[in-house]
Order: sequence, then C-alpha cells, then structure tokens
Amino acid sequence: QVRLVESGGGLVQAGGSLRLSCAASGSIFSISTVGWYRRAPGKQRYMVATITSCESSYYADSVKGRFTISRDNAKNTVYLQMTSLKPEDTAVYYCRVVRAGEYDYWGQGSQVTVSS
Repeated sequence: QVRLVESGGGLVQAGGSLRLSCAASGSIFSISTVGWYRRAPGKQRYMVATITSCESSYYADSVKGRFTISRDNAKNTVYLQMTSLKPEDTAVYYCRVVRAGEYDYWGQGSQVTVSS
C-alpha cells in the first residue's frame, strides 16, 4: 500500500502563490504518472496537471501559464507551483500516483482557498 501525504494548502489572496507538495511512500514513484486534481464545491473532480515518468507534463487549459508541476524522484515527491491564483482556483486539491492497469492511489486532499 502506498501512502500519499499532501502539504502546502491554505488561504491566499487573489494574485498570490502557493506550492503544494505530495510525498509518496514505497518504491513505485519513479515509474508512475503523478498528478494533481481538484474538486471545487458542487463540482466534479478533474485533472489540473500531470507529469509522466518520462517528465512529459500536461495541464488543464484553465491553469496553463500559471501552474507548474514538477517531480523529484529522489524524494518521491510531486509539486504543484501555483501562481497568479484566482478565486475560481478555490478547491480541494488531490495528488494521484497511477500506473495504468496496475495501481491508482490518491492523497487525502488539501484545501486551497483564494480570496478576492
């Protein structure tokens, strides 16, 4: 069983920045696709950014140019640097570690609140 521990959420004013971190236990991190998803109140959870084991990254259109995903395989950690935050970025952010057909792990969620 892989455990994911998220940190870095909180309250920030519009235009500010936050960095989320997600540390994974175990030895599967480096061969996994890792990513960040979010669920806003009353809405479905959807992908914000993902990065593959080959370091290819993908972003939702709503965060392109503002958010950056990165990974440190030596630390089994994935990061999400969020800049120019908007009130509509307010959500619970979840990290995910996945390898298609083999495993799919989720973090417990971290609240990000952006005030206007």
